[in-house]
Order: sequence, then C-alpha cells, then structure tokens
Amino acid sequence: MTPHRTIQTSDSPKLLRPRGSNHVGMRAFNERVVLQTIRLNDSLPKADVARLTGLTAQTIGLITTRLEEDELLIRHDRVRGRIGQPSVPLALNPDGAFSMGIKIGRRSADLLLVDFTGQVRQRQTMEYAFPDANTLLPAIGEHMASMRQRLGPLSTRLVGVGVAAPFQLGGWHKMLGLSDTQSDSWNQLDLGAQVQTMTDVPVTFAKDTAAACVAELVTGRGRDLKSFLYLFVDTFVGGGLVFNSHLHVGLHGNAGAVASLPSGVVTGALPPDQLVTQASLWELEQRFKACGLDPSAAYDERALQAPFEVETQAWISLAANALAHCVVSGTAFLDIGSVVIDGSFSRALLGAVIERTNDSLKHYNWEGLWPATVVAGSAGSDARALGGALLPLHANFAPDQNLFLKI
Repeated sequence: MTPHRTIQTSDSPKLLRPRGSNHVGMRAFNERVVLQTIRLNDSLPKADVARLTGLTAQTIGLITTRLEEDELLIRHDRVRGRIGQPSVPLALNPDGAFSMGIKIGRRSADLLLVDFTGQVRQRQTMEYAFPDANTLLPAIGEHMASMRQRLGPLSTRLVGVGVAAPFQLGGWHKMLGLSDTQSDSWNQLDLGAQVQTMTDVPVTFAKDTAAACVAELVTGRGRDLKSFLYLFVDTFVGGGLVFNSHLHVGLHGNAGAVASLPSGVVTGALPPDQLVTQASLWELEQRFKACGLDPSAAYDERALQAPFEVETQAWISLAANALAHCVVSGTAFLDIGSVVIDGSFSRALLGAVIERTNDSLKHYNWEGLWPATVVAGSAGSDARALGGALLPLHANFAPDQNLFLKI
C-alpha cells in the first residue's frame, strides 16, 4: 500500500487516501493515519476518525488508547447538544513531540523550536553582514543546547532537527564582495553533518527555499493547491516546486533554482542578467546604501516609508518585471495553475510586489498557455526555519514518510 497526502477541498470533509487497514501488521501506519486525520481537522471524536479513515470503531479505540498512553493525543471536553451520546473530541497534544528548525542564511540565522501541532514555542535569531563559520556554528550549538534545556523534562520528546540553508551559501560571492576563500569555506562545508555533531537526535538537511516550500505546503497554500511554483524573495531569490502535493526536488535536489534564470536571450558576448540580480533584496540593499540609508530596512516596514520608499518603488518595478518573466517561463515549462510568492520582507511590501507582478503579467503574450494565478505565501520570514522543523515531525508521524523529499 502506497500512502498519499490528504485530498481535500474547502467545502468537503478532509478525507484521507488511502484509507486505513485493519490488519495487525499495519499498526504503525494506521497510527500515523489517525494522527494525520486529527491534525488536518484540529480535533475529532472517535466516530468521525473511524468514518474518515475507514477503520473499524474497535481499531480506532485501540489506536487512540495507545496514542493517549504515549501522550500524543489529549481529550477535549464533551460536546453536548447533538443527537445521541455526547462525543469527546480528540486532539494532538502540543507537548507530545518537539522538533527544531535552523535556517542559516546570508544575513541571519534563525532557530525555531516547534511543538507537535506546528506552533513555534521558542525562537532565537542571529544577524550578521555575512556569516563566519568559525563563530556561527558554535553559537548555533549553544542556542540548540539552551533551547532544549528550557524544555525541561519534555526535552526527551525532541524528535529531530531540520537544517535549511542554500546549497551554495558562498555562491555569487563576487556580487557579495566576498573573497574566493570565504566562498569556498562555506561551499565545502557539510552543514547537516556539522549540526549532527551537536545533538543526539537525527538531523535532516534541505535547501532553504525547498524548506520554505515545505512550510507553505503543510501550513499554508498547500492545503488548497495541489501543484504550484514557489518563489521566495530574500537576500537572494530562490524557489521550490510542488507536484501533486509532493515537493519535487529534481535530479540534484535543486528544482526551483530560479535565481539562475536568465532574464533574456544572449545577444552578444556577455550573458544576460539572472533573476538574482533583479528580484533579490540584495539589490534593494544596494539602492539604500547608495543613498546613505540603512540597508536593513529592506527587510522591515521602513522600506515603504520615507525616505526609503522612492528607492523601494524603483526596485519593485524592476523585481516585478523579472518575477513576471519567471512566472510565464515556469508556466510554459510546468503547466501549473498557481505561483506562490513569499519573502523575508514586510507583508505590505509582499503585497506591492505581487500587485505589480500581476500588472506586468498583463503585458505578456499568453497564447498557447493557460495563465497562472499569482498568490501570496503565508509563512513569511519564518518559512525556511519552520519548514526545517516540520521535516522531522513529518518523518516521525505522517503516513507518507517521503512526502517532502521524494525524487
């Protein structure tokens, strides 16, 4: 039996496919099916869990009893007022399990501790001009130990750590003003292996924008959209790709590497610009610097306020045109109906970028194509660390263990 993700619509119950099996040998899978059913519906009485999974009432009773004994499920107050006996909804126990997500970026590192329901319980952030491995990695180890220690007796329920970082953190180093030595030191570093030396729980590594795409797939637009191209605007721009509710990582794990997308065709000896030079916050930083303004304003609400707004509007025009070109190109190759755009900037700036991108899309020739709909992502700057934290939770408790890393 090959498990698949839940198929659901906004108007129908969240039905699980495939349905559960009553065979004794399927106990582990059935427990995961029950947990996923409850996770998708927030809370359910046993009768509804049985109806949605196709498992017998007796099987559901045995499974939920075990999950309660393992402190993965809790009971809510009885619901009265319906026909028949009062029902007791079951819900995930927030303290049932924890995972940690670590995002290592070119401007900052974020650590999130997430509980069994996916809520952020602890947060640590470190900011820098560009990370130095010799100082950043020890600091990450200290923060990890501190966050776990603050869990107290619940620290034994930490199930894993997910690390999210660019495949080549030192990439485009000349653009960043870095030396070859600085670039190589990061590009040759196995971040997953380095973090594994700091903890006794399993560590998973994912490309940062792929991890952000995971967060959107699980907690955001992925609940309604089966397939979409995901674009994340950060210091550099990147992306991810979802087909049939599975993250598609590609041959080298680099699917959705939109930063390298050329902005046009070669017309001379020089190659055309890449998307990274037009739709990244790095470019907005440089505009602010040239005007003697604080470049960090690119990442917060100041970007749309005086005196930053003039440069921001100029950047929006350039970025939106480039993103529109990416949307059309992606639609032509992938035949997808939706493109989700998110980023590490303010929600107001995200809205302005999407609005201008949609305006730019009106000027493209869509003949031979079905136009894609551009929508805003929901996770924002937390997306990469949150996606990293969701990977261990999914690996331990979801029915389809390959959902996010399936090639």
